[in-house]
Amino acid sequence: MGFKSVSHIIDALKIQERFEEQPIIRLQKCWADVVGNTIAAHTRPLSIERQILRVGTSSAAWSQNLTFGRQDLLLRINAFLPTPLVDIRFSTAGWKHRKNTDREKLTFSPHDHPSYLEETPDREGLVLPTVNNPNKAFQNWAEAIQKRSQHLPLCPQCECHTPPGELERWGVCSLCAGKRFAN
Repeated sequence: MGFKSVSHIIDALKIQERFEEQPIIRLQKCWADVVGNTIAAHTRPLSIERQILRVGTSSAAWSQNLTFGRQDLLLRINAFLPTPLVDIRFSTAGWKHRKNTDREKLTFSPHDHPSYLEETPDREGLVLPTVNNPNKAFQNWAEAIQKRSQHLPLCPQCECHTPPGELERWGVCSLCAGKRFAN
């Protein structure tokens, strides 16, 4: 067996490195495709250590919510990697505001939220007058909300007026859905 020069070994390692893309780099390139645009806008894969993916999040709320759904994400991520991961850890510690590139200019509309109500002619005309009395201001607000919600369907559980998106998503209004999750 012959000895090879150090420069020859270094060149061979450089060539091998090009062919073997690191899993974290591969994951960073396809992150939005794997997790979806909404999650990708608030997260960034940081590192893989001991088969555990560390992900930076934009807020603690995102960290907590994604922790609850990490098993589903783990299945989707493992489909893209040659070596499967065993867990995901979310933290705000690695999050830094990034420069917007064309690919990262994601916009989200309130229209996507299940509580969104379409603009209607009777709703556009509702303007609350400025009132210095808090009780009168609350009364004006309550009346405007009642007028605005008259055309909405009723929640089957509490019979309050509910946006159709909430009924489609949860089958009940957001308050009743929240009570279910609290128990």
